[in-house]
Amino acid sequence: MRNVYSVKQVNSYVKNMFSQDFMLNHIYVKGEVSNCKYHTSGHIYFSLKDESGTIACVMFASARSGLSFRMQEGQNVIVLGSVSVYERDGKYQLYAKEIILDGAGALYERFEALKKELEEMGMFAAEYKQPIPRYVKSVGIVTAPTGAAVRDIINISKRRNPYVQLILYPALVQGEGAAASIVRGIRMMEQQNVDVIIVGRGGGSMEDLWAFNEEAVARAIFECKIPIISAVGHETDTLISDYVADLRAPTPSAAAELAVYELSSVQIMCEEYKRRMYQQIRQRIDFSRRQTEQMAFRLKVAHPRQKLNEQRQYLADLDSRMRIRMNSALEESRHKLAIYIEKMKGLSPLQKLNQGYAYVTDKSGRTVRSIKDTKQGEVLDVYVTDGRVRTQVMDIYKEEYDVRREEE
Repeated sequence: MRNVYSVKQVNSYVKNMFSQDFMLNHIYVKGEVSNCKYHTSGHIYFSLKDESGTIACVMFASARSGLSFRMQEGQNVIVLGSVSVYERDGKYQLYAKEIILDGAGALYERFEALKKELEEMGMFAAEYKQPIPRYVKSVGIVTAPTGAAVRDIINISKRRNPYVQLILYPALVQGEGAAASIVRGIRMMEQQNVDVIIVGRGGGSMEDLWAFNEEAVARAIFECKIPIISAVGHETDTLISDYVADLRAPTPSAAAELAVYELSSVQIMCEEYKRRMYQQIRQRIDFSRRQTEQMAFRLKVAHPRQKLNEQRQYLADLDSRMRIRMNSALEESRHKLAIYIEKMKGLSPLQKLNQGYAYVTDKSGRTVRSIKDTKQGEVLDVYVTDGRVRTQVMDIYKEEYDVRREEE
């Protein structure tokens, strides 16, 4: 009779087989992270894949204390763990104990950490960037003595301006000792007192270019008193040296174009300046000639006798105008005075007497304006135009007069 096993029995048997395999209990597996999920429990569920397959992985929360980075899709990692079966689903998976970044991934993490540190220190700040001189006499080059990079820099520099001096420091740009060699080259060029320094190399992998991501190189660039152009790799490569340098060139060829001015352009510019200068000189000469001619004419016209006659005529005209204005003002004043005299005459009491009016006073000289100012039997003086009449009040009668009608 054949043996029949349950699913649980089969899964337990397979799990037991895995646990007895020494290699599967302590194995390193490398691959690319995919389907990475951080669970609320603290566990990390992910898969490792390569061009041939995929394996499910889990790192329990208890093992996460040794994880020095945050896992993300696409990272290349090396996982130390054990392969076993998850009995409930009947699936085998890798139980991770340690995870480290593999190759370029580890370098990228180092790059980001150093970049953040140097940025916080202010080494990338624009305020520390030195301007690149427009017209240089000498250029220091810190790069490998052979290869396309140094050839491109030399050829382009000589083509643009053969009179600019190029000083090469043959540096190691890759491998052990490269960072120290680049630092020595920068300091040597600073001692040579060149006008600008190009630090760079051709393209390569991140590992090949890593010397330009070293902190020692970054500090040497930052502390250098001479402007530095960083020209490492291709346009898509961005390194720590690019952030610290005073100017970043996408390629070594571009660095040569930025550092060395084009002689032919300067010659054309000088010719244009010369043309403008001659034009301005001619304009000034013509202007001075016209001014001289005008001054000669003015001197001829401005003879002392002519000036004297003009001044005499001016004084005569001024005297005539003053007499006319004075006579006019005097006549106007006389006319106004006559008007004022006539007005004063109209207001004079004597003038009123000539018109048939009279005024009355009592014996003390007070003017009698109302019947209330006198009484029956009182002696009054009546003043007329040619004298005074003394009279006595016989009777007093009260009368009402319409003053407005009389005024009309």
